[in-house]
Amino acid sequence: MRSVITGTGSALPAQAVSNAELAERVDTTDDWIVERTGIRQRHIAGEGETTSTLATEAARKALDAAGIAADEIGLIVLATATPDHTFPATATQVQHALGCGTGIAFDVAAVCSGFLYALATADSMLQTGMAKKALVIGSETFSRILDWEDRTTCVLFGDGAGAVVLEAREVEEDGPGIIATKLHADGEHKELLYVDGGPSTTGEVGKLRMKGREVFRHAVVNLADVLREVIERAGVAVEEIDWVVPHQANARILDATARKLGLPAEKVVVTVDRHANTSAASVPLALDVAVRDGRISKGDLVMFEAMGGGFTWGAALARM
Repeated sequence: MRSVITGTGSALPAQAVSNAELAERVDTTDDWIVERTGIRQRHIAGEGETTSTLATEAARKALDAAGIAADEIGLIVLATATPDHTFPATATQVQHALGCGTGIAFDVAAVCSGFLYALATADSMLQTGMAKKALVIGSETFSRILDWEDRTTCVLFGDGAGAVVLEAREVEEDGPGIIATKLHADGEHKELLYVDGGPSTTGEVGKLRMKGREVFRHAVVNLADVLREVIERAGVAVEEIDWVVPHQANARILDATARKLGLPAEKVVVTVDRHANTSAASVPLALDVAVRDGRISKGDLVMFEAMGGGFTWGAALARM
């Protein structure tokens, strides 16, 4: 029995903001941003666009791709660091908007690693029979927790959502489905990437704060290590992997991680130039892009990886 990805979907806010447009309101330049991050534009949520509306749109597209009705979904796990409300869970709003009925729905908070945490959680629940079909969603409106006076952080992030449909199926050993996952967390380094607010501390949402150089160093080491762990657990060789769909934080992190593993750059799906860092949405958003443009197809062995504030990090290997 494996959890098989049977459909993908994504959603972006209508407004795309280029580096040149951003430079009109922040002390920065297109060259500065591209050289350090690889980012050329990002999408910013406008009036009426929220984490739940983006998640709902992405989920609808994933359901359409899977060819199933919303009322067949018995589980929704939504990864986000920017929920519509402190409570209820944004997943319950998506559940209601889609008309999924009264199955299980909850949020996961692991920041940029959120989709990996949500995927592993949904996989475990499908394996134990708590549901037969699930929606796993990453959705963020990070623009609403950015300090737009801080050019070192506000240029890095964007808004968006991505979703996959998971179905529990009996398959052959070399058949489709999630093969191996590995998750980690280390709260020691909270001060390197965090939001300076919250209901229990300041009573306010707060703004994102980051020490980029230190986060970069931890990311390259942690991601390379967890990828090796998953490869070993799955019993495959690096050369067998068809595609890596990484968290889209920074083009230099993607390059450095690929080099550490000996992976050719052409096997890495890159969307950070168009979408910037969309936190928990970035992995499923990049996956949907690569599925829909034909790069990733049935039978491909695909590695997902991400690291985010906490620190949290993880990886998962799946055959499409």
